[in-house]
Amino acid sequence: MASEWKQCSVGGVFHTRRTDAVLLLVAIVWGSSYLAAKTATYALPVLVVLFARYAISGIACLALVALRQEGRYTRDEVRIGSFLGVTQAAVLVLETYGVAHTSAANAGLIISLTIVLTPLLDRTAGNGPLPPRFFAATGVCLLAVTLLMSGSGFHTPRIGDLLMLAAAVVRAVHVALVGRLTKGRAVRPLQLTAVQTVLGSALFVVPASSGLPTLTQVDAAVWGQLVYLALFCSVFAFLAQTWAVQNSSASRASLLLGTEPVWAVAVGISLGGEKVTALAALGAALMVTGTYWGQSIERTHRTTDKEESPCRTTAPTSV
Repeated sequence: MASEWKQCSVGGVFHTRRTDAVLLLVAIVWGSSYLAAKTATYALPVLVVLFARYAISGIACLALVALRQEGRYTRDEVRIGSFLGVTQAAVLVLETYGVAHTSAANAGLIISLTIVLTPLLDRTAGNGPLPPRFFAATGVCLLAVTLLMSGSGFHTPRIGDLLMLAAAVVRAVHVALVGRLTKGRAVRPLQLTAVQTVLGSALFVVPASSGLPTLTQVDAAVWGQLVYLALFCSVFAFLAQTWAVQNSSASRASLLLGTEPVWAVAVGISLGGEKVTALAALGAALMVTGTYWGQSIERTHRTTDKEESPCRTTAPTSV
């Protein structure tokens, strides 16, 4: 029995760490997306950037689905994917217009307020309400965001900042919905992502139609940014986020994705030539501290009812 406990515990810890690593990679990718999106919107209209991002993503997802030959889309995958496709498109509209009217660093910092909002909406973590210590951890993250904003010279909100704030609210709703709508359902992340990206392409093709000829006038560098936004910041990130939420919880995913502003600042410094101050550095340290503290509390809370049967877990959802 002791051997079985140890084996199951080690397997559970490995699975949790793997999920955390995937979410952290998503945070890094998304942290870098703001500079890429801002640069792309210098050369192309926002709606054209969004359509190109979705169209490339949709083609890639459909190709992957065809290669895997996993059969037809289920009713749940089409229904849930369509609904989440609308909320995801709303997030990207707000984010892309927002980053076009503020700095890449500010965009990455403000969107991290999602980590405070998501736990208030998440009902999939189990074991009842999260303990107060969890919200103390999100408070540390909120303080970190404040310091990061101050360190980057954020003072009076501009239209871009307000759009990013709205994006944070909608993203929190979207992350919570991913957990709520996919919980207990046999929904494959790849098929779900394919539905979302195809729907997004359809939503943006008409609004972007007048600006589509500009795609033939940009250089390879801009196309590289569009491909990066589509394949890494959309296909990989959407797939990984859905898989991770299905295998942990929306609250835990939100905390790890909350490290996104740290990576946004890092990319801004290394590639965008932005300056870092002592306050920004302190904010980055607090963000890492808050996310790790919060995920530890959430993990303990979520697994309390599994102590009597350590192997009683939901089978991992394959990507």
